[in-house]
Amino acid sequence: MLKGGAVWALGTMSGTSLDGVDAAMVLTDGERILEFGETRYRAYSEAERAVLRAALGRWPGDAAVAEAAEVVEAAHAELLAAFRGAEIVGFHGQTLAHEPGGRGTHQAGSGERLAGALGVPVVWDFRSADVAAGGQGAPLAPFYHFACARRAGADRPVAFLNLGGVGNLTWVDPRQTAPEAPGACLAFDTGPANAPINDLMQARLGRSHDEGGRLAAEGEVAETVLARFLDHAFFARMPPKSLDRDAFADLLPAVADLSDADAAATLTAAAAAAVARGAAHFPTPVRQLLVTGGGRHNPVLMAMLEARTGIEVVPVEQVGLDGDMLEAQAFAYLAVRVARGLPTSGPSTTGVPACLGGGRMSRPEALALQP
Repeated sequence: MLKGGAVWALGTMSGTSLDGVDAAMVLTDGERILEFGETRYRAYSEAERAVLRAALGRWPGDAAVAEAAEVVEAAHAELLAAFRGAEIVGFHGQTLAHEPGGRGTHQAGSGERLAGALGVPVVWDFRSADVAAGGQGAPLAPFYHFACARRAGADRPVAFLNLGGVGNLTWVDPRQTAPEAPGACLAFDTGPANAPINDLMQARLGRSHDEGGRLAAEGEVAETVLARFLDHAFFARMPPKSLDRDAFADLLPAVADLSDADAAATLTAAAAAAVARGAAHFPTPVRQLLVTGGGRHNPVLMAMLEARTGIEVVPVEQVGLDGDMLEAQAFAYLAVRVARGLPTSGPSTTGVPACLGGGRMSRPEALALQP
């Protein structure tokens, strides 16, 4: 089935912002993007989000993990059952803990159970092999960003910025022969993005996020807090590098004495300043930052990004891509690469010593495949 021809692949993403599950179809051979297909979204309920939040930072066998995995599996099975025509599924799962060089990485949810429920081969556990080999295990979308740059017709280096719970950058040179080629990609996490803002809104106002950046727009940035934030050791490390959702656990306490608006403004500025620090690592300058993820809907954050980086900042829709579904599409694309034995990460994207194909495939039982 996957010897080299294109197939319809279905990918999923449940990000660290804990908002819900994205799912998207892509027609791909694991190298090219030939067509974009159907997309769907399933929001987590407040009760489901509470279960997931209680399991953050926990590892397999810890309290609350089994319940979180059940939430993840049920939500994905419900959403993915609505799709037709997928020949393979890329299932990311829900990241609960990420500690490269330490305990590893933990995404809740079983691809085996999902394969049995859907009757379709499922590629999952994309990050563990990379971390075990000495890589950061993240970010994993860069090879897909390379394909996106080519799909968009880019003929010079360009950068993709994903603003989820954590921010990450991918610098891409689409003139190279493949994403794993030397000089084709440089990728790394930038620092916290939406997660601290969302946590602030939930804790203080009972809201999931700062809709349209309205609260941040009313506040003033606490520059002393921002300066302390930028002194964090993470920013002195050379890429590739990654971090856990709660790696900057002292950021929320740092704004505890600020008003709601000033705290939101400061956390928004922190996300933008972290990206600016990251952009200094680009091998060559870029003219545009193509922004994907929920953060691109925050005009205050987008304006702060442009002001702090000095680069034009635009949503990926401007080049014909879907910023809400790009991460889900990435795992559809990566699933096909895993099935074809192609690498999914390399030294310049996760810091793994050599190009590596992560992920494992679970096939449904023969009975589940019968009509």
